[in-house]
Amino acid sequence: MSKGHKDDPKGLITEAYRIEGIGAAECRSIFLDWALSLPVGAEPRSHIEALLARHGEEGHPMTEVLREGLTRAGAPRRRGGASGRRN
Repeated sequence: MSKGHKDDPKGLITEAYRIEGIGAAECRSIFLDWALSLPVGAEPRSHIEALLARHGEEGHPMTEVLREGLTRAGAPRRRGGASGRRN
């Protein structure tokens, strides 16, 4: 696997676009791995937008997964319980 760039350091998303016949389920799994590898405090939305600009091939399942990621990458929500009340 080749190394990627600042928005895809492990090259996971890039490789997903190279896999012939990849399906939505595999793309979601790759996306999850990518998201979990982001640095703590990183804003995923800007990275996803950059990845779509770079790769956004229409009709590719990873493009759809990235678009779903954009709609779900909203503002952080307040945590409940004691952890939500700490200052």
